[in-house]
Amino acid sequence: MGSGRLTKGRGLIAGLALGVLLAACSPIMRYHGYAPSDEDLAQIQVGRDTRETVAQAIGQPGMGGVMEGSGWYYVQSDWRERGWRAPEEVDRQVVAISFDQGDRVSNIERFGLADGQVVALSRRVTDSGPRPSVMSQVLSALGQFTSLGG
Repeated sequence: MGSGRLTKGRGLIAGLALGVLLAACSPIMRYHGYAPSDEDLAQIQVGRDTRETVAQAIGQPGMGGVMEGSGWYYVQSDWRERGWRAPEEVDRQVVAISFDQGDRVSNIERFGLADGQVVALSRRVTDSGPRPSVMSQVLSALGQFTSLGG
């Protein structure tokens, strides 16, 4: 009777060890920053909304581009961690909202990375706003940071 319990206990321990081993091999996704969704951006009307109404609708950006007279940049990076390997950035989204001299929205653009290249994913423009070359610099500078795990 004692031998049966011992066998069941070993089986339970082996099952738990296998579960822990498989969980350790599973990739862990980490999300840093915030980029508003297309649905959120649809609330903002180019030429009508202001910095104040944008802040009320989607919030202010967490970094850069908040100086007087400049645009706002919302940045989100998605990282995959696999065990002992270095974290790998699998997606980056940058939403750039430009304002005219009257603080009204003049451009809304979404940029992402595809094969290491900056790509404009969507654009609502009233005049020429941030160009990919400017966004290339922003994304390049952001790409020099490493994930700190949370």
